[in-house]
Amino acid sequence: MSRIGKLPISLPKGVTFNFSKENHTVTVKGPKGELKQVIDSDFIIKQEEGSIIVERPTEQKRHKSMHGLYRALIANMIEGVSNGYKAQLELVGVGYKASAQSNVLELSLGYSHNVFLAVPSEIKVQATQEKGGNPTIVLEGIDKQLVGQVAAKIKSLRQVEPYKGKGIRFTGEYVRRKAGKAAAK
Repeated sequence: MSRIGKLPISLPKGVTFNFSKENHTVTVKGPKGELKQVIDSDFIIKQEEGSIIVERPTEQKRHKSMHGLYRALIANMIEGVSNGYKAQLELVGVGYKASAQSNVLELSLGYSHNVFLAVPSEIKVQATQEKGGNPTIVLEGIDKQLVGQVAAKIKSLRQVEPYKGKGIRFTGEYVRRKAGKAAAK
């Protein structure tokens, strides 16, 4: 039995939940926005006393594998519309810079040219530079998957290299360093 799938999802105040049985769509509205997700038609979704329960119809392997997934997707939607998600990236390297105008992120990452990245309109992006610190990029949005996907795309523009630790990383991320060449005798 799925441990995650069995857990009820608590519905915070100010968040409305709607499940349409005709097109099998879950709609969650909250103070930060609205999200929709299509669910497999076999699954049963109940709303009881301020909580939501996802039940699977049979013990088939396909239903077992998707039970926890759908519960987690709905829980992430509720968390997103009530609190939102935030990803913070740090640029480590000499001369690395970031600036954001509306939803276009301009990055100077040590290449011969600047990199321009168009961020989806659902995500707010901020680039800050504190004196004596590394430039940081903050992504905020209600869709956990989209925030993570954009953060991974930005991170892939300059992977962290293991010798000097230069590159784009999440704030607080540990980078395992390698020793350089041993000195000749």
